[in-house]
Formats: sequence, C-alpha cells, structure tokens
Amino acid sequence: MSDCPSEGRRGFLKGVLASTATAAAVTTLKPVLGTALADQAETAEATFEGREFAFVVDIDKCIGCGKCVQACTLENQVPKGSNRTWVERYVGTEEGVYVDALADADTGLGPLDDALRDQAKWAAFVPKLCNHCENAPCVQVCPVGATFNAPGGFVLVDPEHCIGCGYCVQACPYGVRFLNPETHMADKCTWCYHRVAKGLDPACVTVCPTQARLFGDLKQEDSPVAKAFVADQWRELKPEMHTHCRVYYLGLHREVV
Repeated sequence: MSDCPSEGRRGFLKGVLASTATAAAVTTLKPVLGTALADQAETAEATFEGREFAFVVDIDKCIGCGKCVQACTLENQVPKGSNRTWVERYVGTEEGVYVDALADADTGLGPLDDALRDQAKWAAFVPKLCNHCENAPCVQVCPVGATFNAPGGFVLVDPEHCIGCGYCVQACPYGVRFLNPETHMADKCTWCYHRVAKGLDPACVTVCPTQARLFGDLKQEDSPVAKAFVADQWRELKPEMHTHCRVYYLGLHREVV
C-alpha cells in the first residue's frame, strides 16, 4: 500500500483526532489534553508530512512501575485483559533466562523468588509496544488495506475497513497486535497519534517517572530521540526480521526477544 493516504484515509485520520476528544475528557489526562483535538484534525496530515517520528526506550532507566501501562489504558480506553503496551521482566541465570510480564498496572509485578534472585546474573525491565515498522508485515498481509503507513512513520488501523480477520495479529513478529473484544477489530499502540497531532508526547512518555521512554522527530537534530539515534548505541527487537523498527532500545540484552 502506498504511504500516501487516499481521500478516505484522510477522512479516517481526521476522525481519529476528532473522536478522541470525547474519550480523552474522561481520563485522568484531561488537564494535559484540553478539548481542541478536533481543531487539529484538518492540519494533522500536513503537520506529519516530511517528519520522521521514532521512539526510544532506555532499559537502564526503566523501573517496572507500570505507570506507562496504566496511562495507555486510560488514554486509549483499552479493554480489560488487552494491552497496547506492557513491561516484561528478564532475569538471566546460568540455566537460562526467566521472563514474566506486567500487563496489568493494578496488580504489578510481584517480588522475585529468593532462589531466582540468588541465581540472577543480570535483570532488566523491558517495555514493549508497537514498533511502527517501516517494512511492516501487518501492512503487507492485510487483505483490505485497513492497516497502513501514515505520514510521520505511524502504522495505523482504519476501523472503517478492518474486517477483524486477524491476519495482521498473526503476522506481527512482536506480538503487539490483538483483536479488540469490544470492537472485534485489530487494535494496537498508535503512539497516541491524536496527542502527537497536538504537539504532545504519547501518554506513556508523559507519565514515565525516569524518562525511560522518549519520543520525537529524528529530523530535529536537537531532540533526545535524534541524539540517541545518531549515537548509534541502540538495538531493535528481532533485527533478523528486517522490518526496520522505529522503536530503538538502549541497553538491550541480546537475550531479549
């Protein structure tokens, strides 16, 4: 599918921004959002044209608090039992790597077993979210073109065309897509497209207490994201898939998948 949206797709992008205003008003982020999202709808596409957004996750700064998961759930009204982002805990030992995940911010991650703690050689919290791939498998397999590349580097889902077949869910090598049990359509992280259109950061970035999550335009040389990219100390998940992820990890252990 072409990166240039059709007229119908332009209408969808505007609809995303306009319809989110009401939903955002009921979340705890209302003071940040304001109520003028609809006013940005007409200019959103032009605003993103020529820009190249990216996401940076600094593993060494993540403390596994789960505030990002909670903020995402509230901001995007994610159904209980589903997640657009989550945090995994990795513990490396001589016998192998232990992994569990924080998918529900209300429960959190429990303490490590004493025996596992004693065996640990290293440990890390690893946030996961949609990678908004340049060469996205989900875009390639969608039979109706509902999943598409939007200006600015976003990969989005058009609910007017999605038929809920689940092909994109199966094709994603990172497991970040799901079928929304309420809408019965494909769902995932959008990098809070509606917020970025207003010049705001994604909700998860806004609430992170340690700045482990960063978001910005790679073409703005003074942005933290651009500086991290140029420093070339980052890794992407599953580079062998050649999807060209736009989420860059700092301090990522090679055992993380």
